[in-house]
Amino acid sequence: MTAITERTAIVTGAGTGIGKSVATTLLKAGWNTVFCGRRKKVLEEAIAEAGKTEAKALAVACDISKAGEVEDMFETVVEAFGRVDLLFNNAGMGYKSTLIDEIPVEVWNDVVGVNLTGSFLCARAAFGAMRRQKPMGGRIINNGSVSAYAPRPGSVPYTATKHAITGLTKTLALDGRPYDIACGQIDIGNALTEMAQPMTVGVPQANGSIAAEAVMDVQRVADAVLHMASLPLDANVLFMTVMATKMPFVGRG
Repeated sequence: MTAITERTAIVTGAGTGIGKSVATTLLKAGWNTVFCGRRKKVLEEAIAEAGKTEAKALAVACDISKAGEVEDMFETVVEAFGRVDLLFNNAGMGYKSTLIDEIPVEVWNDVVGVNLTGSFLCARAAFGAMRRQKPMGGRIINNGSVSAYAPRPGSVPYTATKHAITGLTKTLALDGRPYDIACGQIDIGNALTEMAQPMTVGVPQANGSIAAEAVMDVQRVADAVLHMASLPLDANVLFMTVMATKMPFVGRG
């Protein structure tokens, strides 16, 4: 096993929210960590907030929906650190609760472009790097969602992409076996980030009502990802659900 200070992680969407929390936690745990996102200034601010660490941090601006930018990012990472040991495929976007016939096609394309195509492009580049590097292997963790199992009302683009991420995870877990590439998925429910703030006030429910929902500290997600990432490559958490205990998911809600 490579010494942890020589292991490199890439976290997409690392400037805010879940990505920022995960990237910071990995960095403090000794992983050389690449903070990836569209706004370099925000990424640099996130690294500064992490404080002094033994491991190294690198901010790389990248629109993951664009193949050329993803390829450039991975080239930059390999040049800087020599290898890629972990990809947390986290970057994503949603849209307000809307019935399908009122969703602009442009919104569908944007959500699919980031959530699904972006995850594919990053996984593709990571898989290639991990398959060819020496020692061979690595781990890809996809950010699914509780929506990968059960949708919220009016969430066609987001829910469709998160169901697709589950297929990506299963296929990568299978295709990665000969190359010591493990792939797992973390499905997150109601982590308190800026994006999830409306849940504390009220969001649409399946019965047509508007209700506040329980939330959890986003650090719980980062701790879970760190656990998945820290396993030896002969072990894999294929799927993990981390959710606010009292959120309306299981049962009748």
